[in-house]
This record gives sequence, structure tokens and C-alpha cells, in this order.
Amino acid sequence: MHGITKLPLGVGTPLLALALVAAACGGGTTDRTLDGTAAQIYDGQCASSADRSVTIYSGRTENLIEPVLEAFACETGIEVDVRWGASTDLALLLAEEGERSRADVFLSRSPGPVGFLESEGLLGSVDAGVLELVDEQNRSDTGSWVGFSGRKRVLVYNVDDVSTDDLPESVFDLTDEQYRGQVAIPATNGSFVDWFTVFRDQAGTDVASQWLDEMVANDARFYPNNRAIVEAAGRGEIQLGLVNHYYNFQESTAVGDEHRAENHDLADGDIGSLLIITAASVLDTSENQSEANELISYLLSAPVQRYFSEETFEYPLAAGVEPAEILPPLTALEIGSVDFDALGGGFEETTAIIEASGILNQ
Repeated sequence: MHGITKLPLGVGTPLLALALVAAACGGGTTDRTLDGTAAQIYDGQCASSADRSVTIYSGRTENLIEPVLEAFACETGIEVDVRWGASTDLALLLAEEGERSRADVFLSRSPGPVGFLESEGLLGSVDAGVLELVDEQNRSDTGSWVGFSGRKRVLVYNVDDVSTDDLPESVFDLTDEQYRGQVAIPATNGSFVDWFTVFRDQAGTDVASQWLDEMVANDARFYPNNRAIVEAAGRGEIQLGLVNHYYNFQESTAVGDEHRAENHDLADGDIGSLLIITAASVLDTSENQSEANELISYLLSAPVQRYFSEETFEYPLAAGVEPAEILPPLTALEIGSVDFDALGGGFEETTAIIEASGILNQ
């Protein structure tokens, strides 16, 4: 039988998912087709079992990426095993496992954990033909990872409580008295950790740390993730929040006019408008290099890229694939101006700075 299996928990990995998923395709037959969201990606018959497999450690959430993996398993016949978890947790697990790891592919919500694994010497090389599917600024200079979708940092705001005339041009403005107690920060979220790591790299740790300390002093509010902030802004619980752009599009689509929040783009070149990419990499110890590269190539195929853009409202990164019409043109700080490869294990120091700031107690 081929399809998708969730890997069981390992010792010392309490945050990783445990379960068994029904196979995406029938037991080696070719007369089965996919249903639901996966069928939007691949609407043909499922291939016979190819006696090949690929093991994925996925920091991308299950509800988002599982339809893609189901379509991949169905279309190729390749068995897919998945361990789900937070990107940083999975990166640390891979470092702990080292050469014992059975992982072939690591999918990360952001490049920071991938940079950490590269600094640990745990990444192999993505095939040149796969790397060429994206522009140079959206892949590693060393060929160790490739970006497959983009999330822009924005400021979400409640349209009933905040006038557009009062919206800031920069994240540095948010420390002003006029925004006291109005701004929410997803301080423990992986995308915020990566964003703050880049902030430190671009402006210096002292500047970035001072900004965060001033935000805490200005009564910034802590929320655990982007979606919670967008939902709170929509119901008027908070006025402003630093989030990834696509959550507000998703919430507006689901709730309609009752959702009273919109995105605000900060000024071009402002660190608050950073485009953060999701990254895919092949582990150096992978015994299924061909299947691993086939999967990453599939992530960059036009149907999957359109799914990311039209269903989840992320920016596609494969060359030649246009974003969904609802998405504004990218005018943010582009990924090419940030050397994510050089960030390495910086997210660990970032986490320590965030914890020391006191934002988690706000």
C-alpha cells in the first residue's frame, strides 16, 4: 500500500505528532483517484506502488501540506512517511539524531532552522535542476535548500478602531506612546523568531534587542501565534499585530464581512516588511536522494504553487508562476537582500533574547 504514514513519537520529542493516516491511494491499484483538496492538485488516477519511499520531517502544518503529500504519493506511487512538528523542534531533533536519522527531506516554515542544520553539517545538496526552478534569491548559494513559498510580514489592524491615518510606516514607530498597549506580538511563533533573527542580522543585536525591550515597556501584548492575533484584531480585542500576511486573507475568506481587520504594508525596505520563505532541504544522510529531489521538485510544480497561492494565499516562488490576484504585488524587503545562509544557529540566541525581554509575561 502506498500513501502517507505519520511517524510515531521518539524519545524526548513530546511536541511531535503521533497517529496513522489512511493511505491516499488504494493498495497498488491504478483505478483510484483523489478526493477533496488533494484532487485540486492532482485529478488523475493514482499510480501503482513504486516500491520507493521518502521520509519527511515537516515543520509546515499538517492541514496545509498533507494534501500536497497525498497528491504526490498518488501521482508517483512513492510511499510518504511524515513526522510533524515545529520547525525548530524538528531541526533540534535532526541534530540529535545525526547520522542515525532516517529523514530524507526537511520542510521548514522558515530558513532559520535550515541554516542551523547547515551549520551542523547535516544538509546535502538539492539537485541543480531543482534549484533552477526558482530565482537565485530564493535558494541557497551552496545548494543546500530551496524556497517553495513566501510569507510577507505585515501589520494587521482593526478597521473600526484604527484610522489609516494613524498607521505607522515602520516597526520602529510602534514603540511610540501613541501605540501603547495596542500592539500584539507572536513572540514564540517560528516566523517571528526568524524575523527577529534577520532583524538582529540587519540592524545589529543591540538595536533589535532595544526595540523589543521598548515594545515590552510600551505594553505590547503577547499572543502565541499569528492566527490568534488576526482573530483578535478581527473582533476588536486588539488594535494592531505583527503577523504573516496570509492569515488575514484566510480569516476574511472564512468569516466574511464580520471579520473587521485588514493588512497594512509597512514602508519599502523596512524590516517589518520582510519576505520570509519556506524552505525544503535534503538531509546529507538520506538514502533516498532521488525521491527526495522528486518531492521538492513537486513542491515547485505549477499545480502545487497555485495551490499555495490560491488556497492558502502565500506567494509562489517557482519561476514563472504568478501569485493569486487577491495578493498585492511584492514591494517588501526582498529575500535577496538577506543572507539566510549566514544566519546559522542564530535563532537559538534569538529565543534567549525574546525570553529575557519579558514579552512572554505581557
